[in-house]
Amino acid sequence: MDALDRKILTELQIDGRLTITELAARVKLSVSPCHRRLRDLEREGALRGYRAIVDPAAVGLNFEALVFATLRWESPDTVTAFEEAVAAVPHVLQAQRLFGEPDYLLRVATTDLAAFQELYDQQLARLPGVQRLTSTLVMKNVIDGRPLPES
Repeated sequence: MDALDRKILTELQIDGRLTITELAARVKLSVSPCHRRLRDLEREGALRGYRAIVDPAAVGLNFEALVFATLRWESPDTVTAFEEAVAAVPHVLQAQRLFGEPDYLLRVATTDLAAFQELYDQQLARLPGVQRLTSTLVMKNVIDGRPLPES
């Protein structure tokens, strides 16, 4: 991957709806070579897909929390069971496995505090292998959806 490929990726992260003509102009290439590079980036997996970015508040998800999960290490299957179960919870927008304590960081969005409390009690606290959950509330997203750096 060269600097031009990275520039293509940056432009698409900023605006995934660019036409191939607009993209080519932004990266200073003619349409045909730009299109070839774009297809190569897709084929190689550097571009995993295209999607709309929806404002959570616009769809009634006004409450966001970060939940830290520490697991009981009963067996190697504990991790698999937890990850499969957490993937099935639609309000978990992001889940990351961490080194050290805690084991996972979950980004959760709900309509309000009451909905979060219900989700916490009814689903998150009952995930397989959970020993402890700790939460913190998001006051404001300062940086959200920033494109990956070019290098």
